[in-house]
Amino acid sequence: MTTSRSVVRRIAADHPSFAGHFPGQPLLPGVLLLAEVMEVLHGTDLPVPAGEACEMRNVKFLCPVRPGDEIRVELQCEAGRARFEVHCHDKVAASGQIAWSTP
Repeated sequence: MTTSRSVVRRIAADHPSFAGHFPGQPLLPGVLLLAEVMEVLHGTDLPVPAGEACEMRNVKFLCPVRPGDEIRVELQCEAGRARFEVHCHDKVAASGQIAWSTP
């Protein structure tokens, strides 16, 4: 059974990571973008284990996410895995797959 989910989030313009990443050209670090994806995934009704038990595969960062940007996280989930895309300004900012072991 496949489950789809799409969630819109706004990246806070005053997020502390922007101060050092990168001065004059701030962008959201990739690890924080992936954390947004994991939060959306954990909001599904799938039995997803804690983050350390998940494996990220084929992750691509395709365009920057800037302070105050709105992102849309789209998930296509099925047993043991989820494909994701993060959209920003009508472009794909990131994509990949998350896999986990099901009990």
